[in-house]
Amino acid sequence: MNMETQKLYYQDPYLREFPATVLSCEAAGEAWKVVLDQTAFYPEGGGQPADHGVLKTAGGEIAVTGVHEKNGAVVHTCAAPAEPGTVVTGVLDWARRFDHMQQHSGEHILSGILCRLYDCDNVGFHLGAEAVTIDYNADITWEQALEAERLANEAIWADRETEIFYPSPQELAALDYRSKKELTGQVRIVEFPEADRCACCGTHVERAGQAGLIKVLSCQKFREGVRMEILCGARALRYLSGTYDQARAVSRRLSVKPLEIQGAVERLEEELSAAKERMADLEQTAFAALAAEQAGRGDVVLFQSPMRPDSLRRLADAVGKSCGGLAAVFSGEGAKWSYALVRGDGGDIAPLVKELNETLHGRGGGRNGFAQGSVQAGRGEIEAFFRR
Repeated sequence: MNMETQKLYYQDPYLREFPATVLSCEAAGEAWKVVLDQTAFYPEGGGQPADHGVLKTAGGEIAVTGVHEKNGAVVHTCAAPAEPGTVVTGVLDWARRFDHMQQHSGEHILSGILCRLYDCDNVGFHLGAEAVTIDYNADITWEQALEAERLANEAIWADRETEIFYPSPQELAALDYRSKKELTGQVRIVEFPEADRCACCGTHVERAGQAGLIKVLSCQKFREGVRMEILCGARALRYLSGTYDQARAVSRRLSVKPLEIQGAVERLEEELSAAKERMADLEQTAFAALAAEQAGRGDVVLFQSPMRPDSLRRLADAVGKSCGGLAAVFSGEGAKWSYALVRGDGGDIAPLVKELNETLHGRGGGRNGFAQGSVQAGRGEIEAFFRR
């Protein structure tokens, strides 16, 4: 029996439902491998994920959860068996397929423009569930990526018809086109006029306008070039809509328009920086007063409300210089305390820290007369430790 499958997805990438005859069905673990005489289900390949959907049979629907091609036969991974010789109706998960077409076509348009502008190659492509990642073998800047994005969207707005053709070997040899590898046999060329011409086995939109929108999310150094993350079509619209909703919510909190958020945040940062400076000055004054109270008292243990680690360290330093002995300062509450220990004479503090951590379930360390850490113990337990 001829097990080669007629590939309807190349004849009409917009075909959502089709009849087919089951040629074979074999068990494969908990799934079934079904081959049809014809199919609109695209098999995983060329960076594009496989289609999903169902096969409708006389007994109900069978989920198609994976598709791959093997020796000309398109093999459908199914949740249940389908009787060979019976006629089924395949129904694609169209939302998934059209999303893949938008992402793949948008990637072609952007890559064609980038490679032409910056004399580079697309050396990696992954159409993921969340975003599309593309690797280029050139050091493309963020500004260059945005310029390519602008030109790619202009190509989408021009809405030229997608051209797909199979050149002869002689025609192919004279053709200027993109390809990630050396090709043999019949080559399928997908062209978005004025944007890209590339060898490709994937499914694409009929017109550039159906790619909808291209948005570059990131462009970061990767190996010998850059890795770019993009969204196209409905994915890009959802992302931008979500981003705008967040910007609108933030703008309301700041009492500015969405496009004025950056300036408002910069003003807040300046105000926060000034407030931190004032707080540091106030802390310094308060710490000096506390240190003065402990002047000449030798070893002291102080308890303070929760404070930042650097504030705790500065207070311990001030008290250590004033008391003339060991300054043990704890900040926290209940059974969780942070500590800073300072010996004014700079003596070895390691043995004390080790015993403190072992006795009070603590962690931390230090050297040259200073240590910092935390303990899991109540205030009474801490006081008892230092009374020994």
